[in-house]
Amino acid sequence: MPTGPISPNEALIRDYLDMLAAERGAAVNTLAAYRRDLDDYLAALARGGHDPVAMEAAPLRAYLADLETRGLSAASAARRLSCIRGFHRFLYAEGLAEDDPSAPIGGPRRVRALPKVLSVAEVDRLLTVARQGATGNAVAGDARGTRMLCLIELLYATGLRVSELVALPRAAASTKERYLVVKGKGGRERLVPLTEVARGVMRDHLANLGADGPWLFPADSESGHLTRQSFARDLKIVAAAAGLRADRVSPHVLRHAFASHLLQNGADLRIVQELLGHADISTTQIYTHVLDERLKSMVRDLHPLMDA
Repeated sequence: MPTGPISPNEALIRDYLDMLAAERGAAVNTLAAYRRDLDDYLAALARGGHDPVAMEAAPLRAYLADLETRGLSAASAARRLSCIRGFHRFLYAEGLAEDDPSAPIGGPRRVRALPKVLSVAEVDRLLTVARQGATGNAVAGDARGTRMLCLIELLYATGLRVSELVALPRAAASTKERYLVVKGKGGRERLVPLTEVARGVMRDHLANLGADGPWLFPADSESGHLTRQSFARDLKIVAAAAGLRADRVSPHVLRHAFASHLLQNGADLRIVQELLGHADISTTQIYTHVLDERLKSMVRDLHPLMDA
């Protein structure tokens, strides 16, 4: 089907996203988020009569101020500024713009919030309800219940990103290895150890799958596998049945629980970084509050003068 000419701004966005995909291996979800951010930013510039290849810092400052009035959090505004800054740096590096208007812009002040974490006892309650669901005693006791148990056990046992979890291949359930090879952000591969429990629930789930297909969690979706949104919705149903507040439970919270509980039990921060697939240790350092508490406990329990 023939298409009409694209606007100059659309061409700039496409060139930038193509560069991110080709040179930096940006994931599909990242590219989609960047496109939304840039569409909003360039539309605001157009309303003010500003050209992104020939502008100063003032329109960008005005846009950031408008984000605050629209109720965006400091974290969301900082993420959007990062996208816009990368876009202007790209235009400057490619010789499409004479200046980078984002260079003098400081980012919004961010207070890094501690991640929501479930206790070990709360995760046990969640898993108990999921196991009952898989055997017909609680939430949807059928193949769907077995699938839900598999998803929760795997997530808590491996700390996978939800996008990595729902897109696992069917072959993962029949591997003879005690680990999975997972391709994460930026196309980086990592080894993720599997517990015997995780391997067992994958085998049980595989036995309930119907016709052959490429996915471990197939679904009637555009991708062909379970969507993150569907899993998150079903997880809240299990959480409610376990007596947990739905707003405290999400796939990402279970990933945080995986990391926090490992650190509480003595795991090294660098090892947890590898297991989570974080490219930079600074990302993993949101869990340092766990390490602080562990160190305080060690001094309190082990230092010879504490008895005095």
